Amino acid sequence: MNIVKTVILAGIATWGVGCTSTNSQVTSKKNEAVFKEAYAEQFYVGTALNLVQIWERNPAASKVVEEHFNSIVAENCMKSMFIQPREGEFYFKDADQFVAYGEKHHMHIVGHTLIWHSQAPRWFFSDKEGNDVSREVLIERMRSHIHTVVSRYKGRVHGWDVVNEAILDNGEYRKSKFYEIIGEDFIPLAFQFAHEADPDAELYYNDYSTSIPAKREGIVRLAKKLQDAGVKIDGLGMQEHHGLTHASLEETEKTINDFADLGVKVMVTEMDISVLPNARRHRGAELTDTAAYAKSLDPYKESLPEDKMKKLGERYVDFFKLYVKYQDKISRVTLWGVGDADSWKNDWPIEGRTDYPLLFDRNYEPKPFFEDLIDLTK
Repeated sequence: MNIVKTVILAGIATWGVGCTSTNSQVTSKKNEAVFKEAYAEQFYVGTALNLVQIWERNPAASKVVEEHFNSIVAENCMKSMFIQPREGEFYFKDADQFVAYGEKHHMHIVGHTLIWHSQAPRWFFSDKEGNDVSREVLIERMRSHIHTVVSRYKGRVHGWDVVNEAILDNGEYRKSKFYEIIGEDFIPLAFQFAHEADPDAELYYNDYSTSIPAKREGIVRLAKKLQDAGVKIDGLGMQEHHGLTHASLEETEKTINDFADLGVKVMVTEMDISVLPNARRHRGAELTDTAAYAKSLDPYKESLPEDKMKKLGERYVDFFKLYVKYQDKISRVTLWGVGDADSWKNDWPIEGRTDYPLLFDRNYEPKPFFEDLIDLTK
């Protein structure tokens, strides 16, 4: 998931801008630690790539990606509004480069995302008069889109986020256009079409706030329905967009176990930990839930205080301890961005804030607690 930043570069994270981090003074020992090597026996460690990184325009970011990660996911370039902006007109240049980059560096490649209510082109749901299309038309548009995209990368993309964020926090289906026009059948149909296009690719359902009990139960019900209908589903993604006080470690542990009990892979797909104050009810990743800028909600414009950095490190260590504990159930842990300047959290839920949610700072140096994460596997 992500947020539209501008009309032209909707959702594409920026790089190399913002305040200078306080974390650049790291030891040579920390610089020598290699994240993907430390977790080689546990699970893939991945990151989301923006266009700058896909096209290798930032050497510092490229060095971090290639040295520390063995899995990549497309942050934006495979979303339907970018890959098919007009019906029948596919734009594959960036997605092609993303896949080629992963192959060049022998990485596990994840496609994101085939069906999502957000960042979908308007034409998907409308006829020439602007009215909703029929159920049959939307199903055919889904089929055509999924077949075209997935078949292009058949045997090259290892897994796909087939459906993204279709369950609300209360466990009910999101009343998206896909749901309103097709009904809940749009989900098994999406998985069916993806499987037809590449029978060997892994297929995932992905969502945020999965530690909320009602939402977790709704996702489990959905996955069971797919399994009972004989629909191929290989994994469930926990986005893991956290803060310093949420989500609950105990509820996250329950989610890991409940998902794993279904016999599917469990994946941490979009991890980041915000250090900024909450604005109203912002605890998940609902893109429409935004707020106006306020200085009090942007307290670390120049740098992150040492005590907050310590708390951030403690939160990361706590979650990674949990992931290591369940390494037999978790197949991948992916950070949603490479360095702090790349993160969507700088602009959501409040545009213009400065956040510090990732493992590498704005200079693409590892943060002081990086070595603590390395030590967890020793």
